[in-house]
Amino acid sequence: MMTLKLRLSSFRLALAATLAVLPVGLAHAQNAPATQEPPLQPLEKPTQTVQKPTQVAMADTKPSTTSTPAPEPNRAQAYYHVALAATYEDDALSEGRPDDITRAIEEYKLALDADPESPELMNALADLYFRTPGHEHDAEVTERTLLKTSPDDINAHKMLGRIYLRQLGENENGVSSSSPSGNVLDQAIAEFEKIVSLQPRSVEDRMVLGQLYTVKHDQPKAEEQFKIARSIEPDSEDVVLNLARLYAESGDVQHAISVIEAVPENDRTPKMEFTLGAAYAQLKKPKDAIAAYQRAEDLEPDDLRTVDALAEALFNDDQYDEALKQYQQLAAADPENPEALVHISEIQRHQGKYEDALATIQKALKIDSTSLEAGYNEGLLYDVLGRFGDAEQAYLSMLDQSSVSPAKGGASTDEEKNNRSIFLERLAGVYLEENKTEPALATYQKMIDLGGDSAVRGYQGQVDTWRAAHNVEKAVEISQKAVAANPKNRDIKLMLAQQVADQGKPDDAIKMATGLLNNTAEDRTVYFAIGQIDVRARRWKDAEEAFAKADPLCTKKEDRTYLLFLRGELADRQKKMDQAEGFFRQALEQDPNNAMTLNYLGYMLADKGVRLPEALTDIKKAVDIEPINGAYLDSLGWVYFKLGQYELAEDNLRQAVERDQTDPTVHMHLGDLYEKTGRIRLAAAQWELSLDGFAKSLPADYEASDVTKVQKKLESARVRMAKEDQAIEPQAKPE
Repeated sequence: MMTLKLRLSSFRLALAATLAVLPVGLAHAQNAPATQEPPLQPLEKPTQTVQKPTQVAMADTKPSTTSTPAPEPNRAQAYYHVALAATYEDDALSEGRPDDITRAIEEYKLALDADPESPELMNALADLYFRTPGHEHDAEVTERTLLKTSPDDINAHKMLGRIYLRQLGENENGVSSSSPSGNVLDQAIAEFEKIVSLQPRSVEDRMVLGQLYTVKHDQPKAEEQFKIARSIEPDSEDVVLNLARLYAESGDVQHAISVIEAVPENDRTPKMEFTLGAAYAQLKKPKDAIAAYQRAEDLEPDDLRTVDALAEALFNDDQYDEALKQYQQLAAADPENPEALVHISEIQRHQGKYEDALATIQKALKIDSTSLEAGYNEGLLYDVLGRFGDAEQAYLSMLDQSSVSPAKGGASTDEEKNNRSIFLERLAGVYLEENKTEPALATYQKMIDLGGDSAVRGYQGQVDTWRAAHNVEKAVEISQKAVAANPKNRDIKLMLAQQVADQGKPDDAIKMATGLLNNTAEDRTVYFAIGQIDVRARRWKDAEEAFAKADPLCTKKEDRTYLLFLRGELADRQKKMDQAEGFFRQALEQDPNNAMTLNYLGYMLADKGVRLPEALTDIKKAVDIEPINGAYLDSLGWVYFKLGQYELAEDNLRQAVERDQTDPTVHMHLGDLYEKTGRIRLAAAQWELSLDGFAKSLPADYEASDVTKVQKKLESARVRMAKEDQAIEPQAKPE
């Protein structure tokens, strides 16, 4: 009997304890934390032998009501049935007899018959129901019955809260079993509102309530609960992180940062510092992100997620050597993961170590030959190295891998279509560098066949291909086809307007573009296009007016950056160099890594022969960002030429010519380099190609003064070559 006495004492304590609640972490209903069910705890068997019933029916838990006074509770009888219930529950666990759970439930009902007013017994039965598959509804009904007589029973409310959280996790925004019209999210909120009213200093319950409000998109109430929780435990990791997440998800990243930074630095946890770093990274403040990630790494040195985030932040801050150390640590920690090697290769490429980068990416491909990211980088590196045939094969191989999804019965998924589009675009770019117009057009057509955004980029690629071939009529034709296929796409219609303008019909083009204005913020793209048409038509005042109209519509940083670039280009075309530089500097303040702006500013300075070291820095950064851009390579060669570094100039100018064979300016620059280094015949050949290119180009694409300069240089070269030929002609021998 001593054993039984101890057993009952343990049971009474268990009933009096607060029921466990779900762990904090409910961010969205579809991602609600799975309820961590407490295991069925085996209970000590009583020493006396009891006869088990052979068959027990599932009875309704609702106590029967009669008009007679309720009898006095028979706690001894209730005690007896609780002991039996514990025995059956123990057998169900230890001997794998699920039928004993049914018997345990029946014993609890008998115990309740003996002591029907016992909240402990009602809660214990509800808990057993909750832990028994298929009896969640019975648990809910049991607790609702208890609350009719004990409306403030905290354990009943917590059990209902657990039930509704489980339902949220299993079926987002489901319906309560007891209230067919009830929304489970609202019912969960109601239970936890009651819980925190009964236990106002329960941080964990306020956190769950705050997360439920977050799921309901009720930010003010969620914020209120998180703030109350924070007032109770100011430095609680869960409280701080959930409040920061609330602000971040609402777009107020700076407020999220202030929540974490309000915690003294010495009291912050690794997760707090990691979240702080991620917030700074989102605001594109890499130095602050680096500092936070480094503190997180100091607190938890072996956390690879932090190492990865720190490496990325260092990379974004152009600290390539430090980023390389972090990625090497990741590669050493997981030698079978190719991702770290891909990042190492990217760093080597940015450092100009192209052969090393290629070797590294090929190591990654040996680990995972199906890695599309590694395959993409392999093709890019072959392209950078001028190995166009190898680049073609690399991209074709990746296209084979991203072709169809066997799981879809041969139908490509959206992800596969996107991957194919990326590789097709790069492959078409290689064909263009090789001056293979037809293969490039055919490849862009495959993008068009994919539909969606890929089709839009495919049409743009075909237009660019025909423009590179100096065929404006074909560019117009393709643009018209694109509009017919995408009649509601404003960007495609603007593309057509720009081609019409280059046909020599700027007024028609402006009229087409103006017809797309609809008094929304999206009108900025229309004004951009109108301004560019006016610039190419040398209508400077009209262009300034168009850009002025776009200005108040540019609320995003990327739009402001682009507008500043366009204004800088406009000023440069008007020979207002100081004003142009001012606009370009402002654009770079917005986006220091904007390759287009870096190249334009650097080339403008180099062409004028001023501040050449500064120009070199800007252009090298642009080439570092886009190493296969022929225009940027031409700029780099030109600034080296101006600096008198002729070997470097020739190397980059020759690469530019290989990648952009139809650009007359590139041929002009290489001709100047050959002349400067005493190779007049090579110079003349390049100048001839330059003049041929100018003749095929649109007037808006070049300055007439450049044509005049090349003509004079070519005439002078021909005179020199004629004299040299005459000087070396053997003199006729006398008879």
